[in-house]
Amino acid sequence: MKRFLLFFLLIGIFQVHSQKNLPTDYLSKEFHKGRREAFRALMPANSVAVVFSYPERIFSKDINYNYHANPDMYYLTGYKEPDAVLLLFKDPQGTEKYTEVLFVRERNATREMWTGRRLGTEGATTKLGFTTVYNGKDFNDFKIDFKKFDKIIYDKIPTNISVSNNADNLYSLLQSFKTKAGISEENQASVDLFTNITNSLREIKTPEELVLMRKTVKLSCIAHNEVMKAVGPDMSENEADGIHAYIHRHYGSEEESYPPIVGAGANGCILHYGENNSTKIDNQLLLMDVGSEYHGYSADVTRTIPANGKFTEEQKAIYQLVYEAQEEVFKICKEGTPIQDLNQRSREVIANGLIKLGIITDPKDAKIYYPHGCSHFLGLDVHDKGDYSGILKENMILTVEPGIYIPENSKCDKKWWNIGVRIEDDILMKKDSYENLSAESPRKWEEIEALAKQKSTFNDMKFPKI
Repeated sequence: MKRFLLFFLLIGIFQVHSQKNLPTDYLSKEFHKGRREAFRALMPANSVAVVFSYPERIFSKDINYNYHANPDMYYLTGYKEPDAVLLLFKDPQGTEKYTEVLFVRERNATREMWTGRRLGTEGATTKLGFTTVYNGKDFNDFKIDFKKFDKIIYDKIPTNISVSNNADNLYSLLQSFKTKAGISEENQASVDLFTNITNSLREIKTPEELVLMRKTVKLSCIAHNEVMKAVGPDMSENEADGIHAYIHRHYGSEEESYPPIVGAGANGCILHYGENNSTKIDNQLLLMDVGSEYHGYSADVTRTIPANGKFTEEQKAIYQLVYEAQEEVFKICKEGTPIQDLNQRSREVIANGLIKLGIITDPKDAKIYYPHGCSHFLGLDVHDKGDYSGILKENMILTVEPGIYIPENSKCDKKWWNIGVRIEDDILMKKDSYENLSAESPRKWEEIEALAKQKSTFNDMKFPKI
């Protein structure tokens, strides 16, 4: 009897108590519905699209990483939980004439007490705007003949997921789909079609998305600026990383859009340095590639600053060359420019500059010190979807991020060793020009030195020694 009472008490708690004080600027259900309609318009005749949620990932033993939704699932539905599948039909189906079906995790009072609230079918209806919603366990018995469609469109099928007999988890959903659709192995044509459709949609940002992109980039700039004011030779890389994280959370960011790169001196010459564990920055350059993720949308901003507030002549020379390469790329940031031209323009400037500085003699050797591309799409993913073989279009957002990295023992004068510089900004393309969304964080070396003289809120924080 006590067990039954506890069960019904839990049900009552989770039916009555909804979460309060939530942000009010999430994307609306109308936005997601519009994205489904746009996706459907690009589907071929007599086709169905199948979109699965991402699997959960183990952090340690029986603890999972914080769950991150499949950006395509979120884009099309607003649903942010695991163990879900969306069906989109080109044409109305059945006597009900439905064009979409969403299968979600079932409400479970006990599990929700331990791991958080679930939308369930009712929440997917009222909050996400779906009219045809089922629990995941119902997918296996759902009457659908996939073989009647000329095209089945789906993304890469998730792998390395836990095998389970539960009827409503991702593994079971995938196995049921493969059986229903008669799929033994992934069909590349189906994946390519899904990718082409999502590329064409997500590479162009809607007005609603631009609001969130401006927000996430702005608060990332605030964080970079605060570190510029607070940094000093005795600061650790991890402490600088922590300032970014605090500022992001203060302004409502859920997390960082990628593992932060905060590297001093030689560490700044490692492109995806992630340890951030040097206990002192010393009188070196500090390269900070850190961006927030706000309501699913990613910023990607990099600034390189002198820990003591003043560039040396060698640091300044390399920094200015990277800055000039970025400025030259900005000149062609507008609708109609081939995307590959951004990379080519930056490479030409850096190659010529390195030759003038005596660091290389052959332009081809520039790739030794500038080994990565200049630009990538930005949005729901930090390396967002888009067609890199195409041209720039209005309302695309791409990074512009030239860099030079000269590790110790490089084949040049050792005065250049351990200088790593990257400047990265988030650029909104317009018809005849561009907008630098991250312009709020200074790029010119003079402006960085001036900001470094200002006092930071963090300078007055006192912590006991341990």
